[in-house]
Amino acid sequence: MHRPHEPSSPAAGTPAEAASVKLPALARQWLDQLPELVWLANAQGQLSACSCPLRAYVGRPEADLIAQGWRCFMPAEELATLAQAWPTRQALNVDLRLRNAQGELRWHLCLARPLLDSDGSLQGWMGSFVDIDARKRSETQLRETDAVWKLALESTGDGVWDWRIDEGIETFSPRYLQMYGYDPDEIAERPESFDQLTHPDDVPAMERDRMEHFEGRTPSYVNEHRVRCKDGSWKWVLSRGMVIARDDLGRPLRMVGTHTDITARKEAEVLIWQQANFDPLTGLPNRRMLRDRLERAIRRAREQGTQLAVLFIDLDHFKEVNDTLGHGKGDQLLQQAAQRIRDSLRPADVVARMGGDEFTVLLSPVSDHEEIESIVQLLIERVASPFRLEGERAFVSASVGISLFPDDGEHIEALFKHADQALYVAKDAGRNRYAYFTPALQRAAQNRMRLGNDLRDALAAENLQVVYQPIVDLRRGRVCKAEALVRWHHPERGPVSPAEFIPIAESSGLILEIGEWVFRQAVRDVQRWRAEIDEQFQVSVNKSPVQFHSESGMHTRWLRQVVEAGLPGDAVSLEITEGLLLEGGDGASQQLMALRRAGFSVALDDFGTGYSSLSYLQHYEIDCLKIDRAFVHELEPGSKALALCRAIITMAHELGMSVVAEGVETAHQRDLLASIGCDLGQGFFFARPMPAQALEALLRQQRGEQDLTPE
Repeated sequence: MHRPHEPSSPAAGTPAEAASVKLPALARQWLDQLPELVWLANAQGQLSACSCPLRAYVGRPEADLIAQGWRCFMPAEELATLAQAWPTRQALNVDLRLRNAQGELRWHLCLARPLLDSDGSLQGWMGSFVDIDARKRSETQLRETDAVWKLALESTGDGVWDWRIDEGIETFSPRYLQMYGYDPDEIAERPESFDQLTHPDDVPAMERDRMEHFEGRTPSYVNEHRVRCKDGSWKWVLSRGMVIARDDLGRPLRMVGTHTDITARKEAEVLIWQQANFDPLTGLPNRRMLRDRLERAIRRAREQGTQLAVLFIDLDHFKEVNDTLGHGKGDQLLQQAAQRIRDSLRPADVVARMGGDEFTVLLSPVSDHEEIESIVQLLIERVASPFRLEGERAFVSASVGISLFPDDGEHIEALFKHADQALYVAKDAGRNRYAYFTPALQRAAQNRMRLGNDLRDALAAENLQVVYQPIVDLRRGRVCKAEALVRWHHPERGPVSPAEFIPIAESSGLILEIGEWVFRQAVRDVQRWRAEIDEQFQVSVNKSPVQFHSESGMHTRWLRQVVEAGLPGDAVSLEITEGLLLEGGDGASQQLMALRRAGFSVALDDFGTGYSSLSYLQHYEIDCLKIDRAFVHELEPGSKALALCRAIITMAHELGMSVVAEGVETAHQRDLLASIGCDLGQGFFFARPMPAQALEALLRQQRGEQDLTPE
């Protein structure tokens, strides 16, 4: 049985000649003279004539070829190809394998056309075979080579793409499709398939890099972009490729390349960038990111002739929240404060955390002071609202310093410096408020800088002096103590107020050296006075919080100096402020307790003006309270100041403490204080601060008067 339309030998019993085409003698001679492998077939595709070269090639006589047909020199797969072609009545152009006389199969191009008569009916076929075996083998080798390097690339986890540019066809390897979760039947083999899945933001750069390589300006194509996966997610890939075939004009014909999944690397880069530019606690930009934003804003403002503002913000009393409620709740407060500040700003404004409880805001652009102040006032009000921290309530406020571009500076450092100076003014004025930078602040800052430089030389030049202000026992009317104070006589400016140079010494760290010098002077003087005049005499020395923060071995050194002088610890009283107890932290508290255990007396200065004063009296061993001069100044019979002083004195006595009233300037104040039980008084009414020699003379005079008093 023959398959439909299968070329075959004639039916059994039919002579071979029945299938042949009767050619005129001239035509037969012409056919045999052709150098090509030419053949003729009838309308059903059965061989009817073969040229001499064809007969020689297959090593068969024409009669055998006509009798046995195509099967005698053509494999079954090729027979099927021909069988499908005959009914189409269309010209043939197909690659087939022929078996030669040596039994080898070689590739040939079969070219054939139908022979039609005048009425269009099919009479037969005429065709030829052209040897293309070398080309087919080269193509096969190329395909095998492609397969090898594609397999090698995929073994590294990359997806491979192969783009036939002139044909508009792009094929994708299985791994390539798996990377994005697509099945082969979901993606057409066209370059548009994945171009359309590329993130819109990445398309321009991808097309630019591709064209750069097409036009020969880069040796290869390299681009990083995002591709949308089947599940809707985006995957970052590194696409690399190279044109491997061009036409005679240099136009690209074929390009091959790979996709490498770099999502993890990109996520790591984002994380690193995030950590480098944003504060991990609040999520706000950090100092580095702020500078970048500010540089851009300054360039824009300079180009457009607009104004911008820089705000330095400091949270007042934040340290107490940290110390009393713990760092965990302190962090919560910072996070909430950051959100409140951000919510107070306009969408285009920037807030950054500079560290600790310090924030910086960039307002850009701004039109006038009224616009700035409306934002700043809202910010201050929101920060001042209670913070709820896991069942606890906490209160802080915000102090704000403001500098403007271009009025207060045209560069970042100038704007930062001037905003910081304005912040200093806002805090010094009572906090919970804002202040603008002014040229006067700059002059004050320059003055502080010059004074700071001069202060460094003051000790060596002996321009500093320790003076003493007597402290009087109000019941006996006698000097029993003195407060050591430092004075500075500048060689050019004359006397410089302690209110001016002490803050400079504290901010520069010089207070450490100055404090040590004052302490040594006080110990030396009290040693002499106790030995020669009054063995109970005591000198009090002020200690700055900076000293407690900076030196953990301070109390040991002080105690050694006192012991070496042959004095008991209570010969020296250490005056501290409530600010130290409020802001000193655990380190300062431990040092204070160590000093107390070493025998030093501890006096709490400026009592009544600090924050939450009474709470500290329960936690620290205090020997003496010093009532601030602000209360003493207002003393009158029946006044609130008198009632407050009486309450302080009563409370102190109940707790076993003595009381000194500062700023006593009149006999009236002295008498009122004595009447409510105040122990000691200090102020201009009794004596101004005096050199050690003057105080010694006063003490000797007082002792002489005592010796002359009748018993």
